[in-house]
Amino acid sequence: MAPRKLAAGNWKMNGTLASLAEIDALLADQPAPGCEVLICPPALLIHPLAQRAEGRILVGGQDCHPAASGAHTGDLAAEQLRDAGASHVILGHSERRADHGETSPQVAAKAEAAHRARLVAVICLGETEAQRDAGETLEIIAAQLRDSLPQGATAANTVIAYEPVWAIGTGRTPTNDQIAEVHALLREKLVAALADGAEMRLLYGGSVKPANAAEIFAIADVDGALVGGASLKAADFGPIVAALSAA
Repeated sequence: MAPRKLAAGNWKMNGTLASLAEIDALLADQPAPGCEVLICPPALLIHPLAQRAEGRILVGGQDCHPAASGAHTGDLAAEQLRDAGASHVILGHSERRADHGETSPQVAAKAEAAHRARLVAVICLGETEAQRDAGETLEIIAAQLRDSLPQGATAANTVIAYEPVWAIGTGRTPTNDQIAEVHALLREKLVAALADGAEMRLLYGGSVKPANAAEIFAIADVDGALVGGASLKAADFGPIVAALSAA
C-alpha cells in the first residue's frame, strides 16, 4: 500500500511557546485528516509541540548534523531531534543551501544521519530563477537528486520536496505543467534508482496556500506539500490539509 499523502509545515525561524496555540486550533479544525500532518518548528519548540500533539501531528526538525555527537557548537544531532520527539527532519532546504553553503553531498550525509537515528529525511531540491530562465531546471534537479539521495534511501525513510527557489515566499507559483514536468522527472529517476521509487512521496513547495492547494494536489505525482508561511496559522494550514485529504 502506498504511503499516505503528507502535508508538511516548515515554520523556519518563526514561533515561540505561545505559537503552540496554533497546534490546538489545527487539531480542532482537522481532528481526523485523511493525510499525514507534519510540523517542523524551531528546535526549541520540538519537545513541547510533540507533547502537545500526542502523536496526532508529526513533528520534525529543520536540519541536523551528520555526526551523532561531538564538538559542533550550535548544531543538533539527528539523535537529539529524535530524543526530543521528532520523527522527521528537513534537509537541504534552499535557505540552508544558500545561507550556509550546503552542498548536495553534505545533504546526503545528513540524510544518512537521519536514517541512523530513525528519522524520515525530507530532502529539498529546487532551481533558482536564473537556472529556470536558462532552461536548466531539469538538469539541476536531476543532479541535486542524484547527489542528495543517500545510500539506503527508501520510500519509508525518505521524502523528496521540490521547491523552486524563486517561488518560496514570493507569492509566485510555477504553472501546473512546470510542476508536473519536474515531478515526472523525479519519479522517473527514483523508479530507476530505487526498488520502491514508485512509492516515495514527492512534495511540492513554494507559495502553497489555501487558494491554490487543491489545484496543485490534482497534479500527477504530487503527494503533498511542504508549506512555509501558510503553515504558521491554523486558519491557513487547515484548508491546505483539508484539500490534500480530499485529493
